Amino acid sequence: MGGGLLVAGTTSDAGKSVVTAGICRWLVRRGVKVAPFKAQNMSLNSFVTREGAEIGRAQAMQAQAARVEPTALMNPVLLKPGSDRSSQVVLMGKPVGEMSARGYHGGRQEALLGTVTDCLEQLRSTYDAVICEGAGSPAEINLRRTDIVNMGIARAAKFPVLVVGDIDRGGVFASFFGTTALLSAEDQSLVAGYLVNKFRGDVSLLEPGLDMLYGLTGRRTYGVLPFTHGLGIDEEDGLRVSMRGAVRESVVAPPHGEEVLRVAVCAVPLMSNFTDVDALAAEPGVVVRFVDRADELADADLVIVPGTRGTVKALAWLRERGLADALVRRAAEGRPVLGICGGFQVLGERIEDEVESRAGVVDGLGLLPVRVRFDRAKTLARPVGSALGEPVEGYEIHHGVADVRGGEPFLDGCRVGAVWGTHWHGSLESDGFRRRFLVEVARAAGRRFVPAPDTSFGVLREEQLDRLGDLVEEHADTDALWRLIEGGAPGGLPFVPPGAPPAVPGAAESRGAAPDPAPQSPEGLEFAGSAGFRPTEPETQGLDVGRSAGPEIAVVHVDQEAK
Repeated sequence: MGGGLLVAGTTSDAGKSVVTAGICRWLVRRGVKVAPFKAQNMSLNSFVTREGAEIGRAQAMQAQAARVEPTALMNPVLLKPGSDRSSQVVLMGKPVGEMSARGYHGGRQEALLGTVTDCLEQLRSTYDAVICEGAGSPAEINLRRTDIVNMGIARAAKFPVLVVGDIDRGGVFASFFGTTALLSAEDQSLVAGYLVNKFRGDVSLLEPGLDMLYGLTGRRTYGVLPFTHGLGIDEEDGLRVSMRGAVRESVVAPPHGEEVLRVAVCAVPLMSNFTDVDALAAEPGVVVRFVDRADELADADLVIVPGTRGTVKALAWLRERGLADALVRRAAEGRPVLGICGGFQVLGERIEDEVESRAGVVDGLGLLPVRVRFDRAKTLARPVGSALGEPVEGYEIHHGVADVRGGEPFLDGCRVGAVWGTHWHGSLESDGFRRRFLVEVARAAGRRFVPAPDTSFGVLREEQLDRLGDLVEEHADTDALWRLIEGGAPGGLPFVPPGAPPAVPGAAESRGAAPDPAPQSPEGLEFAGSAGFRPTEPETQGLDVGRSAGPEIAVVHVDQEAK
């Protein structure tokens, strides 16, 4: 069996994804065969593997950091929010239905532990090391009983745990101490130590605090990673870290031609796979921003309506904010608009949805001759084709089936004038196609913009992954990290009181008499509701998820719960 490590965090967005990717890249550069793993992910940014499985986009990026092909084994459970109180459950890469958080934590999550441990065991039998990413915080005491992604998987695999804290937020010492002190003695025995992320300044000023933390917990700090701008990784749901961060957080690279090109991305509700625009932001002279007001479209040379897990909701949002009227005016004036996946559906004539929103027939914006019908079966594909005379690769993740009734063919969609639409995510990462598309946009927008002839998104991404590996190699005690990965947590780690509080019956299903709050932590599943599970039986047939769990886990007693 290969060794391993669980990278946990004091909070969501503490840097677990970055650190996991950095460790993977550091290990593979030293000749270690390594794979990433996240038992349960909650994200609207997903990816399709070559075998047609949907996994979290962050795990696909981590697989690239490890220089291996991503598979469903690396993210067996993916939750895709559809509202504040329910998510689509994707099991081993295939959707099995919608479920409330209350129903998920009411026993079904715990039942999946056998599936996720089976996946982890398969990876460990193939790789020298598996670097696991946790979710939210391991000290979410209301969810510990059903946890399968933090201490639950660490205990099952006997993996040491490295807790990452974001010092840029403040309170990192209290977070490290409190996280440890809220765990049971058995869980604490696996917490090997800490890693500080996003530090600014002189590390020598921090060292006395690290020494005091060691005195309080008996656990060392394995490294202090400096704050670094523009780390380009595929994230989970935030807008702070991605390739476009290199553009938004630093001086925009000068244009290759005479003028810049301005791209406005409509920040629709439940926006998904917004990483599609990263390749545009990587182009010198292209400025990408996210907008939610109609007046912000006025100076845009290209407006993108991105993917969304709520097409009808996004359409209503565009209308409420005046963005829909602005898009219609743009189209009439011959100014460029691109719709991707859900955004493509919004631009069509009609949407028939009895699956996602159950809204029935809804009129679209009518900018493209397309009618969309939502099917219970989800399309998951890795298409290859050509457009604008250039080869293109992409991936598809959608329930909507498009009936294209005119226009000029464009990938799987169409083009009318300066309005383009396609279901293909990731198409703009194809360098030749992206350049030709930007030439078309600049011409329609009347801009003297010329794309740089040598921008390679793949090379830029590799450079960013190497930067993550450099951070780990230069600012962490890699010898000590390797000893953890190979040998497990050190023996004799002291117990930090008070430890985990006594279990309260029903704690995972209820927070008390107060109303259920809105989501607070996408990774930690900190939302609740009373909606029942809505199955999509055609998608569960023939799904093999391992010895302890199968489709029946997701659909058992569905009628009783729904009632």
